[in-house]
Amino acid sequence: MWLHASCVLDFNIPVATPFLLMLRPRSGRQQWVAREQYEFSPSVMAVEFTDPFGNLCQRVVAPAGPFSVYTSVNIECADAFDVAQGAPFVEVQNLPEDTLPFLLPSRFCESDRFIQLAQSLVVGVAPGYDQCTAIIDYIRQTLRYSPGSGQEIISACEVNEKSEAVCRDMAHLGIACCRALSIPARMVVGYLEGLEPMDLHAWFEAYVGGRWYAFDPTQTSRYGGRVTIAYGRDAADVAIYSQFGDPVDLMRMDIRVERMLSPL
Repeated sequence: MWLHASCVLDFNIPVATPFLLMLRPRSGRQQWVAREQYEFSPSVMAVEFTDPFGNLCQRVVAPAGPFSVYTSVNIECADAFDVAQGAPFVEVQNLPEDTLPFLLPSRFCESDRFIQLAQSLVVGVAPGYDQCTAIIDYIRQTLRYSPGSGQEIISACEVNEKSEAVCRDMAHLGIACCRALSIPARMVVGYLEGLEPMDLHAWFEAYVGGRWYAFDPTQTSRYGGRVTIAYGRDAADVAIYSQFGDPVDLMRMDIRVERMLSPL
């Protein structure tokens, strides 16, 4: 399927401020970028680089005053994420090297503190994909998905003490539990067709059966086109923007995702 996705960020900048942006999807096995638009107002010079996780990042210095970022993309993606019940656990010694950073505890995913809980959730469950499904069931049974309720980023341990959470928090909990079982897991940020209310979305992927599979505790259906913008160990790696120096005001963020008949 083809999607048109766009993001508008309007800032009020008190003084010239350096930014790191992460707003460009890349083509890969599960998505193909056909057309992009990326604009700054007022126009500024941008320098692009690729971070250690392969994400496309941009460095800019925003001038004082109103500053806007506009991005859009026409992209081909699947209309649902893959399901693979029974996909086996991959032993750590056989994992590809690029999955190893996603086995370790990170700032918001303290997997070393979830070993007992994770093991209790998967008693009698086949190692691998089915364990990830059991973790998703636990998250859905204990947390209510509440978009807009979490402004501050909190860790998996803090999430596990709450009764409601946003998509980012639920992904952190899933990642921590997977890693506690020696299953590589990574955070994903991007667009989801049909998300209500529309916003940027977060889910996670786990490495089982020799590849990455998507898991989303917030959605009961696997259907809906997904556009990945960035991967990381947790939310600290996948912020769509980071500013440095004096605080800035984000005046507006407008996200739109629409289905297209063709990329043109």
